[in-house]
Amino acid sequence: MSRPQRSRSWWARPPGWGRPRCRRSPLPDEPCACPRRRRPHRPCRAAPRSTSTGSRRTSHRTPTSTGSTPRCASPPSTRPTGACASTAPSRTRSRWTWDELLALPMEEHMATLSCVSNEVGGDLIGNALWLGYPIRELLARAKPTGDADMVLSRSIDGFTAGTPLDVLQDEGTDALLAIGMNGEPLPTEHGFPARMVVPGLFGYVSATKWVTEMEVTRFADAQGYWTPRGWSERGPVKLESRIDTPRNGMTVTVGEQVSIAGVAWQPHTGVKAVQVRVGSGAWQQAELAESVSADTWRQWVLRWTPTAGSHRIEVRAVSADGEVQTSVERPPAPNGASGWASVTVDAK
Repeated sequence: MSRPQRSRSWWARPPGWGRPRCRRSPLPDEPCACPRRRRPHRPCRAAPRSTSTGSRRTSHRTPTSTGSTPRCASPPSTRPTGACASTAPSRTRSRWTWDELLALPMEEHMATLSCVSNEVGGDLIGNALWLGYPIRELLARAKPTGDADMVLSRSIDGFTAGTPLDVLQDEGTDALLAIGMNGEPLPTEHGFPARMVVPGLFGYVSATKWVTEMEVTRFADAQGYWTPRGWSERGPVKLESRIDTPRNGMTVTVGEQVSIAGVAWQPHTGVKAVQVRVGSGAWQQAELAESVSADTWRQWVLRWTPTAGSHRIEVRAVSADGEVQTSVERPPAPNGASGWASVTVDAK
């Protein structure tokens, strides 16, 4: 969903000025609360923790170029020098300085980004309002040849990601070369001066930070950093959901209503229903909050009055196109975890 152009006066502020706001609200009708993180986060390139529609707040870093699982590295020293896009088969090349990039007509889009390392029910995911220039417009200037099918983006720290060209060119995909986040300049840890934001794809194939170059090429001729290390070549985000409250192991009071709540997502497709099951009972339809677009998660809540005993609570989502979230449990590697999130609570 595009929004009117924003005043550019804040672009001149120092990188990282004014950190994005954290508004965590697992219930559609609950006021904001911003607790400290409960455990060290698993490193991930993509998902912001500070959001405008409910997520946990942390600094976010990029995978290093070692090992077999995406890990964190501190942001490199960056300054706005420019970026370029090239088309390898035809050797055409377009280059933009920082000032030229700022002069382009910017668009804003709210999107949920998530990390392929996220476990079922995990928190390596968040929303943010991104400001940037549509990548499809940059690619149009580079004039890709007919046999090209991939864009290899490069970061100043040496990281590369291979993104399907047709996704970036799709008129219905709000893929941005972003320079702003949540109404502020893009923080350094989130990729200042510019990063890629591609709804519907895991970060390891799309969310390159500190972008210096985008090369139009072919999957047969080039690979992103994580592909030869055992991760899938293409990384569409799976249909997922999680339970934010009550917490696993929590004790609730018999006869007192409990709000079971969380979020569900499948960016670029959307979520139309969330179902909750307590013990071996029937699946119940949860109440859904409004979502900004199909590219953002949906908050959900189910009111439940517990009886005495131990109760296992499970959740699953239904996508806008009717897909029901799979119960098959798989680990994050090589293309994202799957299964139903669950918690167990005791009622006394």
